[in-house]
Amino acid sequence: MVHQTPPAEKRAPLPVEPAGECRWVVPKGARPWMRTSALVIADERLLEHIRAEQALDQLANATALPGIVGQALAMPDCHQGYGLPVGGVVATELKHGVVSPGAVGYDVNCGVRLLASDLAEHELLRQQTKLADLLGRSIPSGVGGHDGLDLGRRDLEALLKGGAEWMVDEQGWGEAEDLDVIESGGRIDGADPDAVSARAKDRGLHQVATLGAGNHFLEVQVVDEVYDEAAAAAMGLAKGRVTMLVHSGSRGLGHQVCQDFLETMADLMVAHGIELPDRQLACGPIDSPEGRRYLAAMGAAANFAFANRQGLAHRARRAFHELFGRDGALRLVYDVCHNIAKVERHRIGGVERDVLVHRKGATRAFPAGHPELPERYRAVGQPVLIPGDMGRYSFVAVGTEVAMRDTFGSICHGAGRTLSRHAAKRRLEGVDVASELKKRGILVRTPSPRELAEEASLAYKDVADVVDVCVRAGIARKVARLRPRIVIKG
Repeated sequence: MVHQTPPAEKRAPLPVEPAGECRWVVPKGARPWMRTSALVIADERLLEHIRAEQALDQLANATALPGIVGQALAMPDCHQGYGLPVGGVVATELKHGVVSPGAVGYDVNCGVRLLASDLAEHELLRQQTKLADLLGRSIPSGVGGHDGLDLGRRDLEALLKGGAEWMVDEQGWGEAEDLDVIESGGRIDGADPDAVSARAKDRGLHQVATLGAGNHFLEVQVVDEVYDEAAAAAMGLAKGRVTMLVHSGSRGLGHQVCQDFLETMADLMVAHGIELPDRQLACGPIDSPEGRRYLAAMGAAANFAFANRQGLAHRARRAFHELFGRDGALRLVYDVCHNIAKVERHRIGGVERDVLVHRKGATRAFPAGHPELPERYRAVGQPVLIPGDMGRYSFVAVGTEVAMRDTFGSICHGAGRTLSRHAAKRRLEGVDVASELKKRGILVRTPSPRELAEEASLAYKDVADVVDVCVRAGIARKVARLRPRIVIKG
């Protein structure tokens, strides 16, 4: 059952109250269905971006989820999405709470992987055009994508259980030490291929090690600023050295998993008498057969995404080796999800408890000393990878204790859009985006040059502003800034 509420644009604007440095609260009573308040991490300017569309209303709607604990959260890159806004975080209790596919998103385990090398920028620039061309040929990209790893059904099901580990052990795509620096070791426990529909498997069968389209990318970058020498050294990042950032997810398989279970959850809400102000947040009890089945399917889709990024990195490593030999070796720094629901332990109301944390367009950001961190990062904190746009820069940060206390150990996942894809294309009609980027020393390779306008800088907030808000709010520390030199887009 769903509340018959007026459309968001016809409701009174939500009240937003200042609550500290870069913190704003929508109070619990702002809408009749709110079970708790909502916290927005933003400065005044970014808050206006968030309020300009329906993201704030979506956040308030999410507070109606049964079993919600703490506050519903919005990161500074927040913008309107499906159900929960992109940049949203919601935690629910395990015994009486719910899981919501719309609060995870269609691209399950969309995430980012950073690799580092010892190559100097001048060495890259000597081979920049050759590398761009080679990567453009080596990295399958674009809508659909049927140039991935050739898998049979049995191998796909093994991959859905094994994730990046299966890619390393069974395919030889990568190194065993890669697994030490992937969130969850590159494998979500409890994943069950049997919970994934035949349609979803069909969609993913030929898409492993493919980039996709939209905002997904592979970028060759250069470290141009280091803010925290100790953390950068632990990650193998040094000023003037070449890095590579990969942003992709679970492709058609993850999309279908979300679609399948949104339909299941809509029926389940009726059966359990759950009322919500937005059907896009369709949910079901975590401990119901359907809830457990969604988490098993979501875990399988997440493993697909880990394997996908492992495959993309392997293809890129081969290209680097072909041009630079051993000098072009790429070491995995970290791989982190930003569309996922995971059981984590957090202190809520002074009590440690396990909760299900939904992150949609938000990145896990655990502080130094957290037991889930790899040993090499235990003293500095978890690397947080924050892409910007293809014309500016991306950032590496680490999480803090304040993030654990205030945001369930979460921060932003990127810059956040300011223009829709259609609006960006209208604004840049007649502009050759690739040529403009080339003038600035950035080479782009894409099968869809006309679509580049959708991802141009003017379509995004400046990620430096977003990251600075996270720093001012105390939920992150900056480590390094990365500037693009080669961009592979779908």
